[in-house]
Amino acid sequence: MTTTDLARRARQARHRLRERAGLRERVRVLEAEVQESRQLNRRIAELTDVVTELLIPLESRDQGRVDDVLARFRAGL
Repeated sequence: MTTTDLARRARQARHRLRERAGLRERVRVLEAEVQESRQLNRRIAELTDVVTELLIPLESRDQGRVDDVLARFRAGL
């Protein structure tokens, strides 16, 4: 094997290592974005619960339930 071949292989190996490092970083970023998305979806679900509870007509509304839902919502702020 010649020196040129060894140099080429070394360059290829460095290139593969950089690609792997780049992929690891991209996975880390994507995992953080997925976690943020999960948190936002949970927040939307909580807001949906609050809105649903508040839209029930007053005569059939369970005020204790409304107070409970609003308290949980406020605690999550």
